[in-house]
Amino acid sequence: MILCLGTTPTAQRTLIFQRVTVDAVNRAAEVHEHASGKSVNVARVAHALGEAVLATGFLGGDRGNFIRKEMDRAGIAHDFVSVLPKTRLCTTVVDRSNGTATELVEESGAVAAGDWERLTEIFASVVSRATVCVFSGSLPPGGPGDFYARCARTAQAAGCRVILDARGEPLRLAMPIPGLTIKLNREELATTVGEVLPDDKSLREGIRRATPPDGVTIVTLGAVGAVAYGGKSFCKISSPRVRAISAVGSGDAFAAGLAVATLRGRPLWEACALGAACGAANAMTPLSGYIEPRRIPELLAAVEVTDWC
Repeated sequence: MILCLGTTPTAQRTLIFQRVTVDAVNRAAEVHEHASGKSVNVARVAHALGEAVLATGFLGGDRGNFIRKEMDRAGIAHDFVSVLPKTRLCTTVVDRSNGTATELVEESGAVAAGDWERLTEIFASVVSRATVCVFSGSLPPGGPGDFYARCARTAQAAGCRVILDARGEPLRLAMPIPGLTIKLNREELATTVGEVLPDDKSLREGIRRATPPDGVTIVTLGAVGAVAYGGKSFCKISSPRVRAISAVGSGDAFAAGLAVATLRGRPLWEACALGAACGAANAMTPLSGYIEPRRIPELLAAVEVTDWC
């Protein structure tokens, strides 16, 4: 099983326009609402690939209930902590005329100390059933910065592989943990290491600094693909060329593919290739965290993994 932990899920509204005109009235051609947020997206994509998953985190209010119902309809197992703050709403604006997708993000509200304790208890009670854990996203305001680090140690003690998709302090506090796999994009890496990474040389140095002992770092680079480092050498993973509608959620789809391949015992380069295929599949849809599984084999065949010297 893949255990997907994320403390800031979202109800997602996607508005699709033929053309968006700034400072004018725009009428959407399509409107979609669905459960989302990084960990929820990971869970949905891994579920679509045929693996058992369990999603957990915080949900509150009507939007939280909406997410639960959405996941029930999709057959995705979940065990969320109910909290007082209403789950956030994020909006994606897709402009068909120029092929852009703009994300409008609502930040999460702070949760009580007891909520963190309940989530820790749920995680500890189910982690022994998992083979791979994926921790995704930011923490609510005032949350314990070492939350992911503590959960990672608990997971590893239970014999579980850990993939962490985060940035800033929650990631920095987890980076010393041996054997951890971290996955982030270039901007998030720059924020985490506190440096600008304008070229390949600085990117490599930033990756080396971030990589946990005996661990792995994967940096996604959008349509270009990704690079991965396992402590000895770098490899570059191309992204299949597709007609993208919205790349929102593609990083989460990448993490899901990475987790699924890890669960199946595949080597790093194969895991990254499946991640790239899933990321491209997500970009072909207007919704975050959605893929068409039938497209994965052809997309996977188009991925190239090469040494990055």
